[in-house]
Amino acid sequence: MTEDERRIRRATFLKAGLATAVTLPVVASEVVRAPRAAAGELTPTPMCDDGDDLTPPQMEGPYFKPNSPQRSDLRGDMPGTALTITGVVYSRSCAPLNRVLLDFWQADNAGNYDNVGYRGRGHQFTSTDGRFRLDTIVPGLYPGRTRHVHVKVQAPNQRILTTQLYFPGEPGNDWDAIFDPALLMNVQGSNATFDFVLNLP
Repeated sequence: MTEDERRIRRATFLKAGLATAVTLPVVASEVVRAPRAAAGELTPTPMCDDGDDLTPPQMEGPYFKPNSPQRSDLRGDMPGTALTITGVVYSRSCAPLNRVLLDFWQADNAGNYDNVGYRGRGHQFTSTDGRFRLDTIVPGLYPGRTRHVHVKVQAPNQRILTTQLYFPGEPGNDWDAIFDPALLMNVQGSNATFDFVLNLP
């Protein structure tokens, strides 16, 4: 792909993203910004541009449970600060992917995982335009970790991407050895966004 083609593809994608952003409701005027590293700004959340930015994998951790219920709302009776995570799952060529499985799990407001039932756990599938929406709460702090949400992402009949999503401005981001700034969500009030890019054509 030539440099001109890369610029055109990126410009087209950014225009589409701006058009989508206009339709989103404004929940709060204050934007939570990512912390700065000593040498400059952290790497931004991966975006689908010229196919170079695949979503990086991360460890599963000890608390994954298979067979979670299919649901896009994990709040249930969990107390805590409401949070909605939305985004799109793309291929390397920036094509939105339909029927991608996203299996989320997280700690509750107190930093505990439900290892008996399925509180704070659930899976869903992307729509025809690759979109997903998760209604949940801001997870509490699990000892030894910064604030995060776990997810497994799997396109039909493809390999599973296991990773974690992070919150900007968290003090634990500076010392958590697992934290990856490429997995920071864009958080604005009670809304967070993150787009996954899978290693598919």
